[in-house]
Amino acid sequence: MTEIDPRVTELDPVIHAQARLRVVSALSVLRDDDSVTFPRLQESLRMTAGNLSVHLRKLEDAGYVEVTKTHHGRTPATLVRLTRRGRLAFEDYTAALRALLDPLEEQ
Repeated sequence: MTEIDPRVTELDPVIHAQARLRVVSALSVLRDDDSVTFPRLQESLRMTAGNLSVHLRKLEDAGYVEVTKTHHGRTPATLVRLTRRGRLAFEDYTAALRALLDPLEEQ
């Protein structure tokens, strides 16, 4: 029987849900202070507005994303960005996942 590497930590349940993992992954490619509009994120992830809103709320409650409502001229706009805390949580998540998938790999 193979022992589990003690360096493997539990996967963050906030990020681990498939839809939230997709959201965080998509936002992680942006630069630290960059954001994306809600419709663009919705389109790129092919999610309904309601579904995306629910998952963004969970990520926002955890401090992983920041949702800002603003205006571009007279048009309302909702901007979404990954926070520093969210970026670190995603880095920890991917490191834990790598360790879980390849426990013999040198860390």
